[in-house]
Amino acid sequence: MAADLVLTNAVVYTVDAARPWASALAVSGGKIVALEDAERGPNTQVLDLGGAFVLPGLVDVHNHHAMAGRADLFELTFGADAGLNDILGLVQARAATLGPDEWLTGGAWASTLVSTLSTSAARRALDDAAGGRPVSLSDDSRHNRWVSTRALELAGITAATPDPPGGVVVRDGDAPSGLLLEAAGVLVERVTGALTAEQHRRASRRAIEILHGFGVTAFQDAGVSTDILSALQSLDLAGELDAWLVTSLLVNDPIFGFDPIGAPLLELAEAYRSPHHRPDFVKIFLDGVPPTRTAAFLEPYLPDDTHGGCFHGSTTMPPAELTEWLLKAATAGLSAKVHCTGDASVRQFLDAVGKVRAAGFADTRFQVAHGQFVHPDDLPRFAELGVAADISPFLWVPGVIPSAIAEVLPASRASRMQPNRTLLDSGALIAGGSDWPVSESPNAWEGIAGLVTREDPFGRRPGALWPEQAITLAEAIEAFTLGGARACGLDDVTGALTPGRSADFVVLDRDPFRTSRVAETQVVETWFAGRRVFER
Repeated sequence: MAADLVLTNAVVYTVDAARPWASALAVSGGKIVALEDAERGPNTQVLDLGGAFVLPGLVDVHNHHAMAGRADLFELTFGADAGLNDILGLVQARAATLGPDEWLTGGAWASTLVSTLSTSAARRALDDAAGGRPVSLSDDSRHNRWVSTRALELAGITAATPDPPGGVVVRDGDAPSGLLLEAAGVLVERVTGALTAEQHRRASRRAIEILHGFGVTAFQDAGVSTDILSALQSLDLAGELDAWLVTSLLVNDPIFGFDPIGAPLLELAEAYRSPHHRPDFVKIFLDGVPPTRTAAFLEPYLPDDTHGGCFHGSTTMPPAELTEWLLKAATAGLSAKVHCTGDASVRQFLDAVGKVRAAGFADTRFQVAHGQFVHPDDLPRFAELGVAADISPFLWVPGVIPSAIAEVLPASRASRMQPNRTLLDSGALIAGGSDWPVSESPNAWEGIAGLVTREDPFGRRPGALWPEQAITLAEAIEAFTLGGARACGLDDVTGALTPGRSADFVVLDRDPFRTSRVAETQVVETWFAGRRVFER
């Protein structure tokens, strides 16, 4: 039977150990049928690539696509290099386009600004810039918010408001400063304006367009609402969802303010399944983030005025509750992605997985999301228990978030982040994720370059972050292709270029194995299921 599409004169890197290289690719019915030239008919499209490099479509195992799409379309955006005065200027300019009491939302301010934003003076400056409007700006982890006085009023947050479970209303004296950590931000999130169903569709569609520009054809969203699930189903049934997508159903929600979550959401999720969308995971936040001392560690943070010298942080739920949720999910046929940024939360999760495996759930997929700090004793347990390391965001090079972590942990610990080499050598599966929009871009090539060098790929910051944990380029590419597909359960359809899999591939502007500038690699074309969905 004649092929629909034949690529010739290409350098095809399949990410398949059995046959890693080819020079041609044949596609029929949206699937790869041969790694060679094939029978052609009158309607066969033939592309001579002139020696261009072809790679499987990239897999981003951890992002928040709808949040990123919403930010791109509807919110004020700025990078983590923006200082306080920069942010205030941007707020003032945006506020001038808004109605008198219209919400201004966006982000993301750098974690290193926590102390700067913890004062009433900073909040009043925000009020002045916004003209008294309600403002909510997220930090670079998306776990914390800086809000205006009007936002506090609309959320009902006063000097008498207690800290909610899992959150902190940072105070300047008795008054709320405007800085809300973790679950405290949900109080404001619940009163900001909600998107319409069509805006949710636009946000998801826009995010996928952006992902295509970086060669991503499959991804796992790390925390969804019913609004997002509905938008995805609507797009897919209309033939507009050009990506393989796995979603993660929130068991707990310390930062988004979604409703429903937990058991009611798990009961609804199957109704949203569609040809390209699999609601196959639960998501549990087991701790927060190190810069605000909400991550759970085995050894204490550096002392400060609030916590003293023996503060370790804590997990969001006790071990028995975590195990119960994992068993409940596995019984329902669901896998689990668990957010762990401290080594104590990683250990608690691995302990719980051990109990689930002992209960007979051998095939359930488990992911440690982030896993940036892992105690040496726990590193071999990833492979032993079949737990994938979702190594995201791009925290394996010097940058703003590592700098913020270095302010709260001893240098000997802060510098030993992301033990990727050791994990691979122990037999663990690692999967690359962007955590976009926590990272400013879902560009996997920046992350791949950082994995290989442990240095800032653009030379913006000096030094290397634990360079002994560097991995090879081939290993890094696999982390963002087949490794990600295996981790989220899409390896039956994508992740490598082999006959029978979906024809998801990218054409690059260079051979990454023959360049010293891997981070500058650009996608020339992106194809999904045998259709071109992006062309530079």
